[in-house]
Amino acid sequence: MLAKVKLKIKKGDNVTVIAGDDKGKKGRVLEVFVEKGRAIVEGVNMVSKHTKPNAKHPQGGIIKQEAAVNISNLMVSDSNGAPTRVGRRLGENGKLVRYAKTTGEEIK
Repeated sequence: MLAKVKLKIKKGDNVTVIAGDDKGKKGRVLEVFVEKGRAIVEGVNMVSKHTKPNAKHPQGGIIKQEAAVNISNLMVSDSNGAPTRVGRRLGENGKLVRYAKTTGEEIK
């Protein structure tokens, strides 16, 4: 069980893998598991899953799909596509917004 922390990565972010077998790959975050500290990234950490025939896959067989990656192995990409650290500051509307430390731009 992880301590309650504010994660710097959210669903929909463009990220770069900074460690592991897929180091250097870029992708979009599909899902974040806050309790486990892991995320599923599009096209990263592909595994083969053996499936029985069902309605979605009537033939069954071996399917390639993404597996979760530890969040510590990911960095958010800025607008230029380069990995960047994430900071938090007050935005125009008085709410906290995330921003890229390299460019200073707000992360949408």
